[in-house]
Amino acid sequence: MTEEIINIHSNDLVNIYGINNENVEILKHSFPHLRITARGDQIYVMGQEDKIEDFLNIFSILLKSYEKYGRITTNDILNLLENKEDFLQTLEYGGTQEDIILHGRDGKIIRAKTPNQMKMIKSIRINDMLFAIGPAGTGKTYTAVALAVRALKNKEIKRIILTRPAVEAGENLGFLPGDLRDKLDPYLQPLYDALRDMIPPQRLLTYVEDKTIEIAPLAFMRGRTLDNAYVILDEAQNATSIQLKMFLTRMGNNAKFIVTGDLTQIDLPRNQSSGLLQAARILRDIKGIDIIQLDNRDVVRHRLVTSIIDAYEKLKTDNNKE
Repeated sequence: MTEEIINIHSNDLVNIYGINNENVEILKHSFPHLRITARGDQIYVMGQEDKIEDFLNIFSILLKSYEKYGRITTNDILNLLENKEDFLQTLEYGGTQEDIILHGRDGKIIRAKTPNQMKMIKSIRINDMLFAIGPAGTGKTYTAVALAVRALKNKEIKRIILTRPAVEAGENLGFLPGDLRDKLDPYLQPLYDALRDMIPPQRLLTYVEDKTIEIAPLAFMRGRTLDNAYVILDEAQNATSIQLKMFLTRMGNNAKFIVTGDLTQIDLPRNQSSGLLQAARILRDIKGIDIIQLDNRDVVRHRLVTSIIDAYEKLKTDNNKE
């Protein structure tokens, strides 16, 4: 039986141990052959030497994550234990000055957390149009909005335009109460949520009122020329070929366009095909347009999201075999 003592050099033990020591409890459960006790700024670990070695390796990685992000979450621990290589890769791409997109509200650091999010940052510097395609939870929309807000803060552009096709999964906007804005605002809520992380409430309200930031359905883009703007089309898998062509040809001078979408979540009627897949295919070789494919390794939501995506992908593969 061997004992090891880990000294924690931090006054912020709650963000390391978790509320009510929940992180410590998860570690205890994950290393059942060890006796793990947290006392003040020290953690005592007792057990076989090789088991302690495994624990020390995992805990040292968690401390590196804490140094970069300011806290350790239960998801961090579970993700690390489930796939150490992916966790280390994400950690590597989430901790340098180059990865920082901007400082949001209350000094919150908004940065790329995965290799493909980092690719988005690098790509938009040299390309005027970017397609970011991938499953739910990969941060494609959030990263795109952060890039737009950064450009606005740096006075690289004069306005931000965020748009979505007005297609609801199994719902009809006409049955929602209120006027057009009341109907559309809940549908566009994910875009507002991202903006609220990055811009103080009063300033965001001012930006929306004076149209510095405009959030509108895709149909409202028709007939416009979008100059000096950062324009993001979200949920582009629900745009038809005609709609997507209409949107892409709105690009004016000094404009950046980012198109995001998830080809596994198409909500169009069966007799309509998604324009996103076609656009990604026919525009791939045009200089100034880049296409980045995000995947399950980029999921930054709860670890179960990755498992859910994998399960649906397996179902799709099995159905195709039949």
